[in-house]
Amino acid sequence: MLASMNSLLLTGGRVIDPASHFDALADVLIQDGKISAIGQKLAAPAGTEIFNAAGKIVSPGLIDLHVHLREPGQTAKETLATGTAAAARGGFTSVVCMPNTAPAIDNSGTVALIQERARTQGVENVFIPGAITKNIAGEELAPIGGLKKAGVVAITDDGHCIQNNELMRRACEYAKMFDLPVFDHCQDYSLVTGGVMHEGYWSTVLGLRGWPAAGEEVIVARNILLAELTGAKIHCQHLSAGGSVALLRAAKKRGVSISGEACPHHFTLTDSAVGGSEKFWHEDGRAIGKGGARLTERPSWPSYDTNFKMNPPLRSARDREAILEGLADGTIDILCSDHAPHCDYEKEVEFDYAPFGITGLETELALSLMQLVHSKRLSLTDMIAKFTINPAKLLNLNKGTLSIGADADVTIFDPEEEWVFERGASASKSTNSPFFGWKLKVKPSATIVSGNTVLSEQNELVAV
Repeated sequence: MLASMNSLLLTGGRVIDPASHFDALADVLIQDGKISAIGQKLAAPAGTEIFNAAGKIVSPGLIDLHVHLREPGQTAKETLATGTAAAARGGFTSVVCMPNTAPAIDNSGTVALIQERARTQGVENVFIPGAITKNIAGEELAPIGGLKKAGVVAITDDGHCIQNNELMRRACEYAKMFDLPVFDHCQDYSLVTGGVMHEGYWSTVLGLRGWPAAGEEVIVARNILLAELTGAKIHCQHLSAGGSVALLRAAKKRGVSISGEACPHHFTLTDSAVGGSEKFWHEDGRAIGKGGARLTERPSWPSYDTNFKMNPPLRSARDREAILEGLADGTIDILCSDHAPHCDYEKEVEFDYAPFGITGLETELALSLMQLVHSKRLSLTDMIAKFTINPAKLLNLNKGTLSIGADADVTIFDPEEEWVFERGASASKSTNSPFFGWKLKVKPSATIVSGNTVLSEQNELVAV
């Protein structure tokens, strides 16, 4: 991280702050790590650094609440240093690292270890959830009160799903007592069994074991019932199925404290990608032959490419459309990556044996803008809200806003800049992404954390 500055002025950008309903060309003055003023033609104190943001969007620092940084225990895949560097390159100022590490984050000592490493090795804010159960085994509750005291912002067994409904109920009751949201990876093992891709046409054609959408939907329904019963805030992770969106929509209309998130790969791709289908998407989100938009360029896909294997799996075009509709009407509150790095040798095996997961921190902003804003499904302000104030509210964080006095976490990006996601340019330690070679649109120009510029690729900082 660069040395802290006392004063920084961002000039001439379009400032969008959904939390305060601000959207105008303006300057932003940062002093001592806080937002000091917003307005036109601000006067800067002597010695202030100037960042020319003309033609760019200036937004609150983006938050990704679903990231696997793999530390401790799996540092061959990712580290706090490389993971936060990838996040900064993707425009994110805060990440929430999942607790399915080795050992799992199920005690205050491991929380303290990650806090210290994040402080000394990371380049941005790292927030930590604790495990719901000891060793994420789904059998015995972790010390939730002790984890809260240690500083966790949520509890989750992400990567696993608690199958014992009574145990999940007790976890929700404790979480409500300690004002912690419960994140749940929605997967019914008895329905999913050994599935490796979405159960449907392509699983049949490819001869791969199918994973029915009902395997997710059953747990979403369970979580809605438990949220009603206990009053806990339950957040359904990486939704992929149309039925899940319908259940969530109906529950939210009844006032249930339930929320959900979506990942770009689930609303950009379908299960046909596993078969190497040449069908892909226009910038406006419509399929080839159904519109006149300019094509998103990408290389050909080989069949059985394990970079298209993730949990939950890529689903049908109908499911994809339902996720997009859920994002557009507000049923799905939050966008995130589920950044899940793996070593190359782990993915370079038969599809059945490869681990689930892809990287995503560096592409999620561009893919979200392409599929949601360019398609006119969402306004730019609404999309930014799903990366900023919405996750901040869920986690009770004083983040996600450019209000006066707020932490000076700022993302600056060019909404028109085109670039190609190249394997060698990634800051992540792993390269298991299906989006290498894609021509994308929108690139972060600067990432500022507490007034510190941790990424500045397009503009030079010039002293006054």
